[in-house]
Amino acid sequence: METAPLILVTASTQRSGAEFYDYSISLSDPYTQAIVKAGGLPIVPPCMPEPRLIAEYVRRCDGVMISGGDDIQPELYNPKVPKKLKATCSEHDPLRDLFETLLIQEVFHQRKPLLLICRGMQMLNICLGGTLVTDLPSQRGGPLNHGRLDLKDKIVHDINLKEGALLTAVLGQKRVGVNSSHHQAVDRLADCLEITATAEDGVVEAVEFKRSEQTRLPFMIAVQYHPERLLETEPVHFELFRSFTAASALDRGSREKLQLSSETP
Repeated sequence: METAPLILVTASTQRSGAEFYDYSISLSDPYTQAIVKAGGLPIVPPCMPEPRLIAEYVRRCDGVMISGGDDIQPELYNPKVPKKLKATCSEHDPLRDLFETLLIQEVFHQRKPLLLICRGMQMLNICLGGTLVTDLPSQRGGPLNHGRLDLKDKIVHDINLKEGALLTAVLGQKRVGVNSSHHQAVDRLADCLEITATAEDGVVEAVEFKRSEQTRLPFMIAVQYHPERLLETEPVHFELFRSFTAASALDRGSREKLQLSSETP
């Protein structure tokens, strides 16, 4: 494990955790299990939006994965969200929203590989200037139920992948089955991103950089579904973690070579 790339994985937060009912972090095991299976070494940081601390975490890690979780506070993308829509949101944590905003910004600054899952994709879109559908059922009602928490480890619907996209190349397929357990979704897409997968009802299921923007990071894929929960039944989704971890290891190797080269007299 000494050569395993170090992968920072963000966690959800709880106002009352298991020990002493303190403010705590919480992360489902499948996220870190997927990274370990793919050859990485996961590390889960505290939710502390301190810029210097975040910068040091990113400096020491080889890749960053932003996990899923609760809804994002609507004020970040729609300051005038109607009360009726706001009432549909689950309890959110402004501290986590700030922490992940600063983390994503630092990842861009240090140019590290980035993988974003479910809420993570939504957070990326907001950070880059996009917006969200606050309540899918009422705003985009359709034939598909995207909030199937009861089927979190099962295929709920198919998605269509864009030809030429990195995700399509990684999975090796143009259509795959995915789970679906989200309440919000990408609405207006950030200018630097492009949609690389959609559900049959048009809901955005994956985004990447536009071709002109792809040099921003060594690797970046964001998906709306939860691939970490499908590895046993749908092994094709393991390729997402394998490629991300491999890109993190490769990027670390490139940085180490550059450092050695700069130190050579």
